[in-house]
Amino acid sequence: MARHGFDVARQGYVNLLPGHRAPGNADTQSMVAAREAFLARGHYEPLAARLAEHAARLTGADATEGCVLDVGAGTGHYLARVLDRCPALTGLAIDISRFAARRAARAHARAGALIADGERTLPIRNHSVALALSVFAPRNIPELHRVLKRRGALLIVTPTDQHLTQLIQPMGLLSVDARKEERLHTRLRATFEPGVREALELTLRLTRDDAFHIAAMGPSAFHVSTEELRRRADVLPEPFTVTASFTVASYHRVERNGSAPA
Repeated sequence: MARHGFDVARQGYVNLLPGHRAPGNADTQSMVAAREAFLARGHYEPLAARLAEHAARLTGADATEGCVLDVGAGTGHYLARVLDRCPALTGLAIDISRFAARRAARAHARAGALIADGERTLPIRNHSVALALSVFAPRNIPELHRVLKRRGALLIVTPTDQHLTQLIQPMGLLSVDARKEERLHTRLRATFEPGVREALELTLRLTRDDAFHIAAMGPSAFHVSTEELRRRADVLPEPFTVTASFTVASYHRVERNGSAPA
């Protein structure tokens, strides 16, 4: 990025995307607002707490500095919880949506935010990141390997095929491929060693607003109008019980030749 300057928006983020048009896969303002509203209800708080505990374990109780990179950070909700648990660390949120980056920029006093495509070249120096997070987000594995320190770690949260299945039919949610985690593990194994894997299953009692926000914050919102999602949510029984099912997995960076880092 030599000879290029990038302005900090008044909302606190830096836009590193070329051009001014939002990419087609960027979360819209209404999607980000729905995610913020749902997360504020605390339904995923056990997931955030477990993620923060894993982050503290991976970075060490005696850590005095280090950067946590959250790729596809959304509102910065999970990054903020990690930073609360790891007071010596600073954070950087990357998201392709300017609406998400705007929220992430103020998610935590020790975090900054960039608008950038997490599936392409990351605007981060080699070996400068202590811990990378990928929570329900696509990721560029070679780039994460490049930016992580030689003893760096990666924390990935993925939904299982049992995640929110009760909402697939009534709200039009997309189902999760049962082999999703297996394919991810195959892609990672050349440059990352698997660490701890934790399965987490939550029983959620949702209001109609909760069900609407779940659908409106995810990829279904690209295919179904807000009005239709609201109509579908309004005919659900209340409370509506669903199962949230996740896998939290850690991976440790290794050298490309397969040897352990020095």
